[in-house]
Amino acid sequence: MKWTDTLRVAEALYDKFPDIDPEKIRFTDLHKWVLELDGFDDEPNRSGEKILEAIQAAWIEEAR
Repeated sequence: MKWTDTLRVAEALYDKFPDIDPEKIRFTDLHKWVLELDGFDDEPNRSGEKILEAIQAAWIEEAR
């Protein structure tokens, strides 16, 4: 998985953190959690606010 695999990342976050409300997370936590996902293989510095926002939005949709 890469930063641009927004939907896959969101699904993996939902599976790993089912009790977390994605609407109330900080981007610093989101960044850390993405890096810790099994199968995630991208450079930490390749993410930015837009990518994190897209992942958060996809995670919110997945949680609904």
